[in-house]
Amino acid sequence: MLLRDRRFLVMLALGFAAGVPLPLTGFVLRQWFSESGVSLAAIGFTALIGLSYSLKFLWAPVLDHATPPLMARLGRRRGWMASIQPPLMLAIVALGFTDPISAPAVTAAVAVLVAFLSASQDIVVDAYRIEILEEEEQGYGFACYVWGYRFALLAANAGALALVALIGWSGAFAYCAALVGIGFIAVLLAPEPDAPPRERMSWSRRIQVAVVNPFRDFMGRRWWFAILLFVALFKLGEALAGIMTAPFYRELGFTRGEVAAVGSVFGLVATLAGVVTGGWFVRRIGTGRALVITGLAQMLSNLMYVALAHAGRDMGMLYAQVGVENFTDGLADAAFVAYLTSLTNRSFSATQYALLSSLAGVPLRVLGGWSGQLAEWLDWPSFFLLTTFAAVPALLVMLFLLWKLPPRPATEPRPA
Repeated sequence: MLLRDRRFLVMLALGFAAGVPLPLTGFVLRQWFSESGVSLAAIGFTALIGLSYSLKFLWAPVLDHATPPLMARLGRRRGWMASIQPPLMLAIVALGFTDPISAPAVTAAVAVLVAFLSASQDIVVDAYRIEILEEEEQGYGFACYVWGYRFALLAANAGALALVALIGWSGAFAYCAALVGIGFIAVLLAPEPDAPPRERMSWSRRIQVAVVNPFRDFMGRRWWFAILLFVALFKLGEALAGIMTAPFYRELGFTRGEVAAVGSVFGLVATLAGVVTGGWFVRRIGTGRALVITGLAQMLSNLMYVALAHAGRDMGMLYAQVGVENFTDGLADAAFVAYLTSLTNRSFSATQYALLSSLAGVPLRVLGGWSGQLAEWLDWPSFFLLTTFAAVPALLVMLFLLWKLPPRPATEPRPA
């Protein structure tokens, strides 16, 4: 069996370690802020904490070419992971000992450090996965990584929130720091990929090859600005709504445990089902039509927030809202990734996709940071109606791009 190959078990563990920090600078942090009485405007600006995930391409060349400072004996890839993970665990523990009531700025600053170290870990893990596996093994290796990542989101989201009542916020964050240790153990037991021979070149030449050339190629194609605009706006409506879910659920009267059970456990199942269905859509009807249908479904799913706002504390409606929202997000993600992949140059596929996805998140996170102020100005139904209409510009740009730059035809399904 493939799972007997320790490389795949290592990818499962590294995916788990990579997924743990994300909720701690996202939903879990916003839940903590909400329970501490932090204003909606301040909670909205927590979206900016995750900018490191969007800007990680800026320091990726350093991690790709430089020698790790502390663990060089483990090799370039394992050395960097082993150098990053202990500070990441310490930063997570430190985050749990901050006080968002008396010093919310300190809590946010430590969360920024957690996000930076987490994004740095992602850079090295991605490089390790590509180098340790052969081309025909990449699909299975990535699947192991994704499943580890998804289970980590469950453990660090629902698991952490459930533990708060027993051991407090500091204990819950310490528990999450220990979870990252699973990745550290995997690094110590993992094989180091063979370092390919590298051309001796100056840093300016390395930056040109790694960053400038992929950008130059992308900006040389037709309608490149419209493509970037579409990528930046596609998740805007979802981001505006998602940032405010923690205070919204709390104001409706849902408990932390109810939110953890429905939003994390049930939501995870709905997302995975949506991703599988979205992949089937792309295969059956093609990327272009799948993108239109799933994008429209993603936009309309925000209306479930409006229905929940009118229903109040209704567990059945909460399940319906979470299920529809997560399922349609999974649908749209599958088609969106397929479309972006069809637009990348195969000569720069990995670098170009990484750069596009990183840069696309910058305007999304910056605009999403204003969601708290919008929620304070409007009532909840009006706010979520606004997030629904925020997806319209992306749909219009998408239709324009599908007209001007239709994706490559999908492979015809084989007869049964």
